[in-house]
Amino acid sequence: MIELVNVEKTYFSKAGDIHALHKTNLSIKAGEIFGIIGLSGAGKSTLVRCINMLEKPTAGKVFVDGAELTAMNDAQLRKARQSIGMIFQHFNLLTSRTVYDNIAFPLEIQGLGKAEIDKRIRPLLELVQLETRADYYPSQLSGGQKQRVGIARALASNPKVLLCDEATSALDPQTTKSILELLQDINKKLNLTIVLITHQMEVVKTICDRVAVIENGDIIEEGSMVDVFTNPQHPTTKEFTKSVINAEIPEMVKNKNLSATYKEGSKLIVRLSFIGDSAGEPIVSGMVKRFDVDVSILYGNIDQLKDVPFGTLIIEINGTEGGIKNALEYLHQQNLKTEVIGYES
Repeated sequence: MIELVNVEKTYFSKAGDIHALHKTNLSIKAGEIFGIIGLSGAGKSTLVRCINMLEKPTAGKVFVDGAELTAMNDAQLRKARQSIGMIFQHFNLLTSRTVYDNIAFPLEIQGLGKAEIDKRIRPLLELVQLETRADYYPSQLSGGQKQRVGIARALASNPKVLLCDEATSALDPQTTKSILELLQDINKKLNLTIVLITHQMEVVKTICDRVAVIENGDIIEEGSMVDVFTNPQHPTTKEFTKSVINAEIPEMVKNKNLSATYKEGSKLIVRLSFIGDSAGEPIVSGMVKRFDVDVSILYGNIDQLKDVPFGTLIIEINGTEGGIKNALEYLHQQNLKTEVIGYES
């Protein structure tokens, strides 16, 4: 649906050139929710604005739904942009217009008649749950309601793509949750491709299918949201994921006197990571039944990555050297990640 090929963006000025994007390549599939995450100044907003050509790339090509936007003239681009909706952090509503008229605005520009505009707007008001607020002005709305107006306005032209630039950054946690639920609902009902620009890992974790991490104008990591969160490769990504998934070994375990080798009476400390269906499997109890070992749970945590369960468990295995070895081999055979922390004497 969206393809960026060697896209670069440089801002030229007398004070010095700013290279916001370096040879960026990105492929976003139709119907998915794709997250682009990075710190302030990383280039994520520039990237999303290159997708709809609000920022013209210095080099490279941008394709949306098979059409090359970078090869279009102004008239062709205005037409193409009708299939790309966009919502913003600060809503950008017209204060002198009602909710209904704000949503109608892009359709008026396109020259649609009142009957056709009304036919489009009524279902959108229902979709974003603002049927009773059609005649309200922005000053009479909460932040979440204003963003719902922004979403409805972006959907008015029946777009195939919805770009969200920090769409929840100005909202409180509860309102953010409701907006993310709305975006998921829109994605399913309309099969809409959604690109979500954010610095909030909680947002990515909640609704994204895939994610790219951008730093200093470069995509440093990309993959399925579950893979990036559970097995981050780049130090920056690891820092991001720590905010929602605590991958650190607890101090109570770090402070133990641990060894890499077994000694008589040693207990083996192991960290298990459960993803998906394996999170519900009775693996630890199965291990105790099969082998001559005792197991103590030192630490446990379970979370949800979109609709995929994810959990970690740190256990202490006590038994003979052979029993511990067999138990560890059994764990390695299961559908989970097993990390040996060390032997405690």
